[in-house]
Amino acid sequence: MKRITVNPGASLSLQMHYHRAEHWVVVSGTAIVERDGGEMMLSENESVYIPIGAKHGLSNSGILPIELIYVQSGSYLGEDDIVRIDDVYGRN
Repeated sequence: MKRITVNPGASLSLQMHYHRAEHWVVVSGTAIVERDGGEMMLSENESVYIPIGAKHGLSNSGILPIELIYVQSGSYLGEDDIVRIDDVYGRN
């Protein structure tokens, strides 16, 4: 389980995982979540399930930071299971 902050104008890379699923819960702020080509808006106390293999990302186009808690589950939770598809920070 991790807690992250996504500042206004920032985003998480579009990515996927081969071995883990994630469940994201918005603690505060409003997030735009992309999952397998679709988009949804999540506000405080709303959540989304990201299944294994789903392409997913998150952005903050609001004026307040997003506080997000996410729980990872699966057979392997290592950081090398992140496949970045589109990353504004230039990571592989």
